[in-house]
Amino acid sequence: MRNSPYRVIIADDHSLIRKGLKTIIELESDIQVIGEAGDGKELMTFLRQDQPELIVMDISMPLVNGIDAVREVVEKYPRVRILMLTMHRDSQYFYNAISAGAHGYLMKDDSDTELLTAIRTVQSGKTYVSPQLSSEVTNEMILAFRDHRDMPIIQLTDREREVLQLVVKGHTSKQMAEILCLSPRTIDHHRAKLLKKFKMKKTVDLVKYVVRNSIVVAE
Repeated sequence: MRNSPYRVIIADDHSLIRKGLKTIIELESDIQVIGEAGDGKELMTFLRQDQPELIVMDISMPLVNGIDAVREVVEKYPRVRILMLTMHRDSQYFYNAISAGAHGYLMKDDSDTELLTAIRTVQSGKTYVSPQLSSEVTNEMILAFRDHRDMPIIQLTDREREVLQLVVKGHTSKQMAEILCLSPRTIDHHRAKLLKKFKMKKTVDLVKYVVRNSIVVAE
């Protein structure tokens, strides 16, 4: 039975959101919000004085953004767990957050109950994924994102990078052709070249490799 409260810091550049989160979180008698930060720099200053067990952190913050802050927290305070709270539903933001070391990804329009579920999931040592993204993400993919390794430099043309971004997002060749105003045959040609450059035989292996090594960055 846990005697001391589970200590949390909230990092978000909107004061009203911080206050609302604190109100919801502290409805739980065994969770305590020990501090707030309005940006990544303020968060790191706070952490030099006191470390919580969990940071609930926005991705879009001034001075030091959430993704960079996650990397710094993971490097300096590896025992601190991190739950990202964001408006970004684009899976590419999720890929970058998990690759950086975040332990959970919650949408700002998820319910109050979902916030507490997310905290409890991360507290238990598991990875939390918002219901809005859960159908797109598997445990295997999450493990792949975190399996960092040295990566050779692969030169891509602008068009190849565009196609690669769309491949990672799960678009079909037909959909990509419509988006990029190209023929499906041309798209298939670019996909074949990408597989060759990355020395992959299957698209699913290419996607895993790309997200694992953070090759495609969020716009």
